Amino acid sequence: MRQVAIYGKGGIGKSTTTQNLTAGLAEMGKKVMIVGCDPKADSTRLVLGGLAQKTVLDTLREEGEDIDLSLIMKEGYGGIKGVESGGPEPGVGCAGRGIITSINLLEQLGAYEDDLDYVFYDVLGDVVCGGFAMPIREGKAREIYIVCSGEMMALYAANNISKGIMKYANTGGVRLGGLICNSRKVDGEAELVQAVAKEIGTQMIHFVPRDNAVQKAEINKKTVIDFSPDEPQADEYRELAKKVDGNDMFVIPKPMSIEKLESILMEHGIMD
Repeated sequence: MRQVAIYGKGGIGKSTTTQNLTAGLAEMGKKVMIVGCDPKADSTRLVLGGLAQKTVLDTLREEGEDIDLSLIMKEGYGGIKGVESGGPEPGVGCAGRGIITSINLLEQLGAYEDDLDYVFYDVLGDVVCGGFAMPIREGKAREIYIVCSGEMMALYAANNISKGIMKYANTGGVRLGGLICNSRKVDGEAELVQAVAKEIGTQMIHFVPRDNAVQKAEINKKTVIDFSPDEPQADEYRELAKKVDGNDMFVIPKPMSIEKLESILMEHGIMD
């Protein structure tokens, strides 16, 4: 079983990318579980056809600790299993602790024993501290992919996340599998992201073009592969799934200094 965490700048499209990627893996016959690690609880919306189940933390608050796995795990497109960690009541407690509680509970209830090929952790924003770092800090997820674009702040975030991966590489065994460029149609975007990836010591595993087919599918609460399987964008996610499934380049990243990152951005005309 491969355990994969998806990180990236807030709003970069991690949840959308993760769900479309897992739809591609499911279409290949892989058994997949998504663990949503975001208090918004939208990490499984597209594979389950909406916000279809209570979060782990809400269920624990309402039912107590003696619960059945079926209360917190639902099955969606292609047999993908979905769990949402959720968060504390607004203004109370730490959302990161919800991730710790959820993963520990899933282990206790036997969720990881179901002959899974993949578990994906869709992690809030670019936070790599506290509970949000648990998937990599405690060796739950050994593979990390960073979703980014050619925008300056997305690449700053990717570099910062690389620092977190490097920190836990020896204790948790975590490795970076590559950057996924979720295009924002920035000029020279693919070349820029490739340059940043090379400097960090990794690869741009796939360039996902920007396409309105993604938004149309999301409005209909589905992934592109489910809603419009013949769209070229569906093939992009299938290609991403194949690349992740066949990936054998896992590295301890070498994050850049801010000065070096800014020099690369200037070389590519982003900071002119």
